[in-house]
Amino acid sequence: MKQILVCGGPGCLAKGSREVFEAFKRKIEQNKLHVELQLKETGCQGLCQKGPLVTVKPGNLLYTEVKSEDVGEILDKIIKSDSNYDRALKKDEISFYKYQTKIALRNVGEIDPENISDYIERGGYEALKKTLHEMTPEEVIDTVEKSGLRGRGGGGFPTGKKWRYCRNADGPVRYVICNGDEGDPGAFMDRSIMEGDPHSVIEGMVIGAYAVGSRQGYIYVREEYPFAVKRLKKAIEDSRKMGFLGKNIAGSGFDFDIEINRGGGAFVCGESTALMRSIEGNVGEPRAKYIHSVERGLWDMPTVLNNVETWANIPPIINKGWEWYLSFGTKTSPGTKAFSLVGKVKNTGLIEVPMGTTLRDIIFKIGGGMIEGRSFKAVQTGGPSGGCLPAEKLDLQVDFDQLTKEGSMMGSGGMIVMDDRTCMVDVARYFVNFLLDESCGKCVPCREGLKRMSEIMGRITHGLGSEKDLEVLEEICWTMKEASLCALGKSAPNPVLSTIKFFREEYLKHINEKTCPSGVCKHLTTYYIDENICKGCHVCVKVCPTGAISGEIKQPHFIEEDKCIKCGSCFDACKFNAVQIRGMKIDD
Repeated sequence: MKQILVCGGPGCLAKGSREVFEAFKRKIEQNKLHVELQLKETGCQGLCQKGPLVTVKPGNLLYTEVKSEDVGEILDKIIKSDSNYDRALKKDEISFYKYQTKIALRNVGEIDPENISDYIERGGYEALKKTLHEMTPEEVIDTVEKSGLRGRGGGGFPTGKKWRYCRNADGPVRYVICNGDEGDPGAFMDRSIMEGDPHSVIEGMVIGAYAVGSRQGYIYVREEYPFAVKRLKKAIEDSRKMGFLGKNIAGSGFDFDIEINRGGGAFVCGESTALMRSIEGNVGEPRAKYIHSVERGLWDMPTVLNNVETWANIPPIINKGWEWYLSFGTKTSPGTKAFSLVGKVKNTGLIEVPMGTTLRDIIFKIGGGMIEGRSFKAVQTGGPSGGCLPAEKLDLQVDFDQLTKEGSMMGSGGMIVMDDRTCMVDVARYFVNFLLDESCGKCVPCREGLKRMSEIMGRITHGLGSEKDLEVLEEICWTMKEASLCALGKSAPNPVLSTIKFFREEYLKHINEKTCPSGVCKHLTTYYIDENICKGCHVCVKVCPTGAISGEIKQPHFIEEDKCIKCGSCFDACKFNAVQIRGMKIDD
């Protein structure tokens, strides 16, 4: 039977994929094609930039930017098995897909996430049966430990070692938690797994619970993910009905159940101890790290907490073995990593690559390179607490240790690509302010350090800074790294330190020349038209919202500074580089 897979990921839904799905459904019903065609709404198929996406199997043909009015023509080609339809792309030949290796995302975009049968058909719950009937808890922990799997939530702590500590800790009760509180701006890896393959998370958690001796688990999902909650609830209900959750799982005598807890949107609740306090009904504040959660976590009982992607990796490791998993990635960071690739690249979306893949391959092979007319400037990895890496670091192999060594971090997997129109000073200021708003304020280094950094960054972007400010910024950053209570405060300085390290000249232009070379900081930006280049095409006049540009057609134009609001519309519209920013270097 032929399958039509309509992407139901958040990007495609925003572009109208639900209407496309309903159009397919109507056409299939009208033409009584149920015997020939199977229609499914899947999770994210990855290439968000080109959505709505429709995949047809067999053949693995991909249709991009599909509209409901295209459905009739596509159906006609599917029925006739006409693979020469000019809109159909062979998925395996598209660079966005062919350079990926999917383990955590193995089912996302391939199954109906609300149909447990789809998951079972692709080998779902086989790992759980193997665990419960063929392996001891010690053997499960040993397998995960030998695989080298490190926590995909950002910390990178060895998963098997964490499980072993928890199993050996004293306590009458043990808990297992899935951290689905994905709060990084631009990150949607965990969301896509929860929405597109919720059973992989559940199966991973049950296996982990058996290994450590837990009878109760929690999935903590942020309030902004209602669709993920809906899918998880359905998956939990179906798992209970099928005997994969609850009492006497798969006839093994092992009992384990899962509850969903919804976070209120506090970024700091992504930190493990703050998350646990939130589940307990307390204010989400972190605690000192000398108390280990594996010994005294949720309700002061031994607790294992891993993020969504980590749990999704567990079933294939059990099924295929630790040796198989070690064949991917690097020596210190085995396996693969899911990223949300966003920013100024041609192909934004959800990807998964082996650890050790270079930034260049991710951005230019999978991402397709920079948006037309723009050049690469930096990439930020690791969310608001990550560092910004310049062009000379494009050949850096992406793994936990290499990114940390360069002043960035893996984080949960956000990857934001920036072009030459990005002001690195403003980027650092933005993330400092984001973290200032999200800090719980419990410890002085983080609370006061972020306030002072925000004030200094504000002065610099307004042209009121001094070189002494850079020394003070660095001093505050290192104090926060050393003395903050939790990872939020310790990693918050990364955007500032990395931009000062790699883009110091840009800071100095803001301070000494009172200019923003990228034209972002409005107090330091002056647009002007080079009369030697201007063709008088009048395009800039048409796009200017305040009428600040004057000039006759085919004659040089000019900008009246008192009317200019520095929106940059003229700069973006000019095809001849005649509109320029004072202090900005224009590439030939």
